[in-house]
Amino acid sequence: MAVRPVVGRRIIEALLETELARGSDRRLVLVDARFDGSPADHEFTARIAGRPRRVRISPQDSVLGVADAWERERGDTTDGLLVVTGPVPAEQLGWDLKAQAVRRRTLTVDRAEIVKQLFGATDLDPRMYREGWLLDALLNAEPVDGWPRAGTVLTRDRAVRALVTARLGIGEAGADSFDLDTDVLLGWSRTTAGPARFAELPVAEQTGITQWLAQAVGPAAPTLLALVRDGRGEDAMALGALAAGVLASGSSDAAGFALGTVFGSALRSFDDLAPFAESVTWVLARWIGEGEDGGTQRQAARDRVLSVLDRADAIAVQTGLAASLGEDRLLPSGFRARLRTLAAGFEQLSPTDSEAALRHLHDHHLAGFHEESTQAAAMAVRLVRWLAAPAPRAESVGRGVHSQLNSWGWADRAVSVLAEGDPEQDPVVGQAYSRLIGAARERREALDEEFGSRLAVWTRSAAQQMGGGALLIEDVMARFAAPLALENSRPLIIVLDGMSAAVAVQLGDELDRRVWTEVVPKGNADGAEASGTGAARQAAVSMLPSVTRVSRASLLSGAPVAGGQSTEDAGFAAFWKRRHRSAQLFHKGEYEGEAGHRLAPALLEALASDAVVGVVLNTVDDALDSGQQGARTRWQLSDITKLTDLLNAARDYGRPVLLVSDHGHVIDRTPPGQGPVVAPGVQSSRWRTGRPEAGELALVGPRVLENGGEIVAPWREDIRYTPRKAGYHGGASLAEVTVPVLALVPSTNLVPSGWTLLPGERIPPAWWRGTTDPVPDEAAAPAQSSKTRQKLQQQDGEGIFAMPGQETLGEQVVGTEQFKAQREFVRNGPGEKAVAAVVDALAEAGNKLSPGAVAAAAQSATGRSQRNPERFVTILERLLNIDGYPVIGLVEAGRTVELNKALLEQQFLGRKPPAAGGRP
Repeated sequence: MAVRPVVGRRIIEALLETELARGSDRRLVLVDARFDGSPADHEFTARIAGRPRRVRISPQDSVLGVADAWERERGDTTDGLLVVTGPVPAEQLGWDLKAQAVRRRTLTVDRAEIVKQLFGATDLDPRMYREGWLLDALLNAEPVDGWPRAGTVLTRDRAVRALVTARLGIGEAGADSFDLDTDVLLGWSRTTAGPARFAELPVAEQTGITQWLAQAVGPAAPTLLALVRDGRGEDAMALGALAAGVLASGSSDAAGFALGTVFGSALRSFDDLAPFAESVTWVLARWIGEGEDGGTQRQAARDRVLSVLDRADAIAVQTGLAASLGEDRLLPSGFRARLRTLAAGFEQLSPTDSEAALRHLHDHHLAGFHEESTQAAAMAVRLVRWLAAPAPRAESVGRGVHSQLNSWGWADRAVSVLAEGDPEQDPVVGQAYSRLIGAARERREALDEEFGSRLAVWTRSAAQQMGGGALLIEDVMARFAAPLALENSRPLIIVLDGMSAAVAVQLGDELDRRVWTEVVPKGNADGAEASGTGAARQAAVSMLPSVTRVSRASLLSGAPVAGGQSTEDAGFAAFWKRRHRSAQLFHKGEYEGEAGHRLAPALLEALASDAVVGVVLNTVDDALDSGQQGARTRWQLSDITKLTDLLNAARDYGRPVLLVSDHGHVIDRTPPGQGPVVAPGVQSSRWRTGRPEAGELALVGPRVLENGGEIVAPWREDIRYTPRKAGYHGGASLAEVTVPVLALVPSTNLVPSGWTLLPGERIPPAWWRGTTDPVPDEAAAPAQSSKTRQKLQQQDGEGIFAMPGQETLGEQVVGTEQFKAQREFVRNGPGEKAVAAVVDALAEAGNKLSPGAVAAAAQSATGRSQRNPERFVTILERLLNIDGYPVIGLVEAGRTVELNKALLEQQFLGRKPPAAGGRP
């Protein structure tokens, strides 16, 4: 005896729509099926043949029951329908009942025909006739507004896609495309409604959907859906991440067994584990990429990633698998373990080991998410490199302030970052940072002591006419501001009160190098020449004590003088009047704009004029004095009130900028509860009168503009005479006495005669960059290169380059017929020396340099200044990019010039590109 199909309300509706489509006056419908529905499904209204009709379903299991049900129904005067279902054989029903029934017989349920009707198709995919689970599911899961129209033939894939959308909530009903991949499926597993609905489906339907998803998505689908079926869908991704960590660690068989136990019955075979783990890792990597981008979904992506991975770590702890993960590349615990490994090696002061550990940390997938922690670790490694190098010496005052700005101040910057502590608040890492800070401060204390002793001697006789090898603060205007004002140029002089070397290098790093080009005098200042370096930033020595009243007034007046704002205004105007230029100086309260304006109208009017303009910004000094800086010791351009607005205005008005300080400062790092030093003659937080004690020195001479030319000032940074603040100035330490000087031009046409570009690559010290190799510059390296070339020319007897076989890569390229042919198409192109120097500089620097460094390399080889680096790079592109192939070009929004060395060698030297997987 055949098993009668089970039908629900929707199948009955579809059957009535099919059988009564052409209209019928009969009201009895006999159906050979078993009805399964709620009480509410036994009586309802349906639209049949274009009109609403009441439908009552009556399951009956005997002939008498059928007859009785019809007898009751036929007395109803409405146009309702009676649908009788049940196991009564058709041959047992009398002809009188059959005569009243639709089609005069018992109707059978053909699920395939009904499905075709529901989808508006004329035929089905032949495979669907053999899949009862699919037909039943399509009949039971039809949406309220019906299935989407399928066309002539309803294919199996289209039917299952529609079912998946209806059952699981994945995709959009009726959409032409169906974007379903592992990412979508794993994301769905973390919702609440979808997995719950899947778990309630009949087993046959679960199996069918799982098999289809395994084909459509990949081998991860069965394991994922098995976890969903077990009610663990929310933890599916976390379990996949945990499995990836255990499998990657190569742990013991016991760990693998424990992992299998965690998955339980959801894991059909251990072979299914790797595909599932790989799929989860791939999706997480994609989410991590979204979290590292600057889009609107960045935070949402980060939250998704961390919720999954934090849960994976928690499961690992609960199941005893945490020890098997080690320094896993994906889990947060792995990042913390790598960070601890890095910190543990600091005591050895091994740059090689520390750099390897830092690379290992950067290799972690979450390094970008823990950006502050990763940056702090990089600062620690830089300090390791600095401390591992031979102890530096403050051989003179000039060399001391020069080194403070160009090397030691960078160490102060690193110490400031580490002093904030480990962002992850790991006590082990924090203790390692503390020991590293202690070692750095010991070295700085030795430098400050040596510098202080030299400063005391130097101060006795140093004066504006006798700098003793140092740049004096009162000479900055004449040596730096005045050249920027020649040839009708109009500099903007920004005095950043209290800007130390550590702050200056931070702000310099933030400058947009596409807008601002840093420049320095070719001859450098006294300190740079004495140190034997090439072009570098310049630093001056403040007046003494290193306080605003004497240092800022002397800076702006161009002469040793003490006084307040009125003295500064008068001195600034007099200095420029002697040079036949008008000038205006703006102090706090004079440059801020009214409501709705960024800058004051008077300042904008001055910037639009031919006058030299000066602006004094007090943000750093005020923050130190009021304690607003708090524990944070890092500065950004946006932290300095109105600095970004001033730079933008200078750019718009075509003005070069001189960014200069009047003195530096030291940060308060004394232990909590330590009060000020009790001493006689206290005048300020860092200077007094009387006799010097330990950590102090007596400063006497023409540069001391307080107390009749004789004061006592500490060289130790932990001595203060007043209550605690965020920081102090007035003492004799390098951080206080060094005055940074940064010159910027918005166009290379404004570079003063006798000055040169300072490429960004030349600014950080070698230990900061992580290399001892010199960066090509226009002063030091090119001079040696020129001598070498002269020697080789003498050996060869003719030509501008070396003997055959001794040429550099750049010399080989410009010597080819291909290059000479290219030059025929580029008018006014750079010479062979310039092109060769650029190619060699890029190759030595790892194939990437800033446009300024590229221009500097060409200038060093030819002696000709390249005033527009970007235009120069454009000409190089026309020379070297044969048929449009990108041998050289600007990348990273124009901030970097990149050389494709392999393509260069292929195009010009005929060398084959490296094999797949090889390196150029």
